[in-house]
Amino acid sequence: MLRSVAVIALPEVAAFELGVLAEVFGTDRTADGFPSYRFDLCTVDGGPVRSRSGFLVTPTADLAPLADVDLVAVPAHADGAPVPEPVLAALRRAADRGAWVLSVCAGAFVLGEAGLLDGRDCTTHWRYVDDLQQRHPAARVRCNSLYVQDGRLLTSAGTAAGIDACLHLVRQEHGSAVATRLARRMVVPPHRDGGQAQYIEAPIPRAPEAPTLEPVLEWMMGHLGRTVTVDELAARAGMASRTFARRFRAETGTTPHDWLTNQRVLLARRLLEDTRLTVESVADQAGFGDAAALRHHFTRRVGTTPQAYRATFRERADA
Repeated sequence: MLRSVAVIALPEVAAFELGVLAEVFGTDRTADGFPSYRFDLCTVDGGPVRSRSGFLVTPTADLAPLADVDLVAVPAHADGAPVPEPVLAALRRAADRGAWVLSVCAGAFVLGEAGLLDGRDCTTHWRYVDDLQQRHPAARVRCNSLYVQDGRLLTSAGTAAGIDACLHLVRQEHGSAVATRLARRMVVPPHRDGGQAQYIEAPIPRAPEAPTLEPVLEWMMGHLGRTVTVDELAARAGMASRTFARRFRAETGTTPHDWLTNQRVLLARRLLEDTRLTVESVADQAGFGDAAALRHHFTRRVGTTPQAYRATFRERADA
C-alpha cells in the first residue's frame, strides 16, 4: 500500500510538474476519506533550489527520505543539466528495494542517467523522445504514450500527462473508486484515452460550425451495456462512417472500439471493487456480453484477471 512519497527537486525544476506531484500526493484530503501520505520534497543538500519559473522552492528534507519511501518521483528540470551522483545512487537503491519510481515529462532523463530505463518500456514528452532514445539506446521509448508502466517504473509524457500517470498509480494502489473521486475533486478526467499523437498531429479540418463529438461520447458513456457500431455512432453524429472514424481519432487519439472497450473496462473495475456481482453479471453490465470476453479485454488492459483484481482490492479494503 502506498503510504509515503518523496519528490526530488533539482535546480530549474518545472513548477507545474512539481505541482502535480504535490497536488496528488502532498495535499491532505483525509477529512474527505482519501488516503494519507507522508510527503517529502527533497533536494540534494536540503537547501532551496530555483524553479524554472524563477522562484525559490524550499524543501522539507535532503535525500534521506528516499531510503524508505514507497514512491520516489522526479519532475522535469533544466534540459541537459548534470544530475548529482547522490541523486542517481539514491534512485538506484530505491528501485533495487522495490519502491515505485515515477518521472514526469523530462524527469525520465534523470531515470535514464541512473540506468533505470535500460531494457524497460518508458516515455517522455513527444519533443524529447528521440533525444531520450539516443541517450539511452537500451531503453524502449514509446513515443505515443501518455504514460507507461513497466513493473514499478512509471514514466509520463509532458505536463498534464503527469496527472494521468499519478491517477493511474492511485488506481493501482487504492482502486478505481478512489482514483475517480480524486479526479473529480481535481476536476480532471479519471482516465484519458489515446496517446500523444492527438496533440502533435494536425486535426481533421472542419468548418467552424461543425460540432464536437462530445455529445456522442456522452451518449456512449451512458450506454456502455449496448452493442453499438461505427455506422450507428456516425449516424448519431450526422457524419459518414469514414469521416466519423477520422474525426473520432483526431479528437480522442484512438478508435471508437478501443475507446469504448477502455470505458467498459473502467466500469468493470468499479463493479468488481464496489459490488458482489458475479463476473458474468459484471460482464453483462459493462457491455462485454459474457465472462470470456470480459476476461480477455480486462487481462489485456489491466494485466490481471477480473477474479484476481477483485481479490486484491477486497483484501486492501479489509485491511
